[in-house]
Amino acid sequence: MIREFKRDDINKVADIWLDTNIKAHNFIPAEYWKSNFKSAKEALLLAEVYVYEYDTEIQGFIGLNDEYVEGIFVSGEMQSQGIGKILLNYAKDKKE
Repeated sequence: MIREFKRDDINKVADIWLDTNIKAHNFIPAEYWKSNFKSAKEALLLAEVYVYEYDTEIQGFIGLNDEYVEGIFVSGEMQSQGIGKILLNYAKDKKE
């Protein structure tokens, strides 16, 4: 299920953001992502975000800026299961 981000989602969404960035950008020291964690949380609270829930747990999200995809993030254990594609198709249906 995809739904709009709620303020209560921030910790789970931010954790996925951090874990995914550390894993995807292993050429950048993890400390860089950790030092930007607080500002990323603040930005997420102001952004247009949609979350993907599976079994009542947030497993991924997409951030949009008007018609532009800022990022798609999927939890490590749920990657390669089509969640990113589902989120992208949702955004394409929602936007022009």
